Amino acid sequence: MTVAPEFVLTPAETALLPTPEDVAGYREHGWYLSGRLFTDQELDTLQASTDDYYEGRRDRTLAVRPPRLAAWEPAHGPVQRHNDYVHYESDAIAAILRKPLVGAVAAVLAGAEEIRIFQSTLIFKPPVPEEPSNQVPWHFDKHYWHTSTSEEMLTAFIPFHDCGVANGTITMVDGSNRWTELPSEEDATRHFAQRDRAELESILAANARHNGAEVRKVPVVIPRGHVSFHHCRTYHGSGANLADFPRRAISLHLQDGANAYRHATRPDGSPASYNHDVLVRRTADGRPDYADPEICPVVWRGAR
Repeated sequence: MTVAPEFVLTPAETALLPTPEDVAGYREHGWYLSGRLFTDQELDTLQASTDDYYEGRRDRTLAVRPPRLAAWEPAHGPVQRHNDYVHYESDAIAAILRKPLVGAVAAVLAGAEEIRIFQSTLIFKPPVPEEPSNQVPWHFDKHYWHTSTSEEMLTAFIPFHDCGVANGTITMVDGSNRWTELPSEEDATRHFAQRDRAELESILAANARHNGAEVRKVPVVIPRGHVSFHHCRTYHGSGANLADFPRRAISLHLQDGANAYRHATRPDGSPASYNHDVLVRRTADGRPDYADPEICPVVWRGAR
């Protein structure tokens, strides 16, 4: 397959792609820490653009407000901020997130020829460790993506600065991507941000026992410009921000080119859904189109 001109990498960027050993490690452990994918200038631009976003500047807004949209606004106070669809609402943010090198790394890890954005969530964790929202309980992303056919979706966690234990970096449960799961009622209507941490800790422990596995929690220390990628079935969370400055990042959720909508039901028999379902165009047979370029743009296409 010929690589389209907009997706050509420089030799220096090509050298940053995961090696076969890196891919094997990702498959075994469920996560991968990249080399330096973003420059200081790109991250300075990203932070300035998100400052503008918090001040209310938008290039466009969603045509419909989905039922479970994460959309922090100042009236919500000094909680951990989550804002979805920033890649759609801000062209300046999108220009950074759609860097082909990020998509190329994801394509190598997922074994895919095409990578599209699935969702982007802007995150601001204030230095208020006693605030309950400051800690993110254990969860894995596929729980919320029941209507996606792919099992190879992944997330790029992009901090704007050095990210470590002190400021509440992302923490992985090593190897949990390979676990088989106990029957679960987890779905997009029971999002981790509105859940009791003790309940999700017990679900994690039960699944570990079911797999005869140890819960080994690995905080990912991410130097500025590097990116942490994790598989859609890797349990992860994060601790409180104990630093004296906000922890700022974007979770860029990515889908391989084969991903599509499928009908799925919740345990009570009602239809499962994702926020996209009221936003994206429809396929010829009437299904939500997770390849809609307005909401789910391609960030990499080419030979592996």
